[in-house]
Amino acid sequence: MEYSAKEAAEAAAAIRNRSDIKPSIGIILGSGLGGLSKKIGDAVRIPFGEIPGFPEATVVGHEGALITGTLGGREVVALSGRFHMYEGHSAALASFPVRVFRAMGARDLFVSNAAGGISHKLAVGDLMMISDHLNLMGTNPLVGAAQEGDIRFPDMTDAYDPGLRRILRTTAEKLGIVLREGVYAGLLGPSYETPSEVKMLRMLGADAVGMSTVPEVIVARALKMRVTGVSCITNAAAGVTGSALSHAEVLETTKRVSADFEALVSDFMERTASPQLSPAR
Repeated sequence: MEYSAKEAAEAAAAIRNRSDIKPSIGIILGSGLGGLSKKIGDAVRIPFGEIPGFPEATVVGHEGALITGTLGGREVVALSGRFHMYEGHSAALASFPVRVFRAMGARDLFVSNAAGGISHKLAVGDLMMISDHLNLMGTNPLVGAAQEGDIRFPDMTDAYDPGLRRILRTTAEKLGIVLREGVYAGLLGPSYETPSEVKMLRMLGADAVGMSTVPEVIVARALKMRVTGVSCITNAAAGVTGSALSHAEVLETTKRVSADFEALVSDFMERTASPQLSPAR
């Protein structure tokens, strides 16, 4: 399967057959962060396996459903869970839901993930607004034939939209939520990084590290979508504290900070619902 604009249109049509929502924004919820989907009003939940081109979710903490509805006054489409390259999926498939979001009409993308903290300024349980990323996953979802509607050579200078980041920071301040900011490094996984790799990442300028998000953001920029995103710092990366790493710790931490994350994203949606904040094209 090509995971092209044609396939994205087919998947979008299948979703429209079950939902009248015309989303202005797509949301991707990472490991343990799917609780936000329960805040979506008038929700229609569609299991991944019932959407053309979508594989079943296999990772613990990923529900594996697409949800349409309203959040903070915006019509939204959300993924509770995602596809990872470490599951054997291509970068094109890992980013395919973004193409589907765009085919449904979404012009913005909100990404989230669980990440290991590299910077000593980050503590377990912190929420980190992503300011930039390092693509260390070994490939790019745009490799291959140019897709209809894509910018062939997208500018990644402001991959994470400065205007949306300002609104997100203002939202956090209003709610009294501490929101850090930093660079996310995307690695293939599924093994966690070694202490030496974490030292390398720190030297490269990474503040946090994870196994997703980057392909989604690259495709969003190729489709001229505005992007903003948050990493939940679920553990200290290898060698930072000397503690062993586990996926169970990731899920425990996201459960603990879920209330702040859900409040932040819900209020952010409300603040960006204004027509004055629609993307400039």
